[in-house]
Amino acid sequence: MGVQYADSVIMDTIFYEYAGLFGSAFLAATVIPIYSEVVISAMAVSDRYDTLALLIWASTGNTLGSVVNWLIGRYCRHWRDRKWFPIKPHQLDRATEWFNKWGLWSLLLAWTPVLGDPLTFVAGILRVPFWTFLILVAISKTGRYAVLLGLVGWLF
Repeated sequence: MGVQYADSVIMDTIFYEYAGLFGSAFLAATVIPIYSEVVISAMAVSDRYDTLALLIWASTGNTLGSVVNWLIGRYCRHWRDRKWFPIKPHQLDRATEWFNKWGLWSLLLAWTPVLGDPLTFVAGILRVPFWTFLILVAISKTGRYAVLLGLVGWLF
């Protein structure tokens, strides 16, 4: 009985650690300054976690965080000129320029710092179809984490 309990505690702990990665990746896709790359890199280096699981948890969290940005852009755009609004006008202008220049394909840059979050917000404002948005952003976010995990694996 004691061994089963210990196994259960270990499994619960690992689940919560993956959930923490998911949360950090989710928040990193918003304007909250959290760097999920540090979290996923530390977890990968520890050799306690499955690399594919790290990729799935981080990519899913980060993509869903971008979905929140899309929803805010889609349904709350009338508040964008307020001082408290999370995306500043200059970020929004720059993202809109990128989006107008490159169209839907600019969403493949959703992984980039500074530009990525406003791009996903602009996609909501411009009413990019949800499934198109989701596919392009998921490719972008998953690709970034895959490259990062590959680099971490190669370096360590």
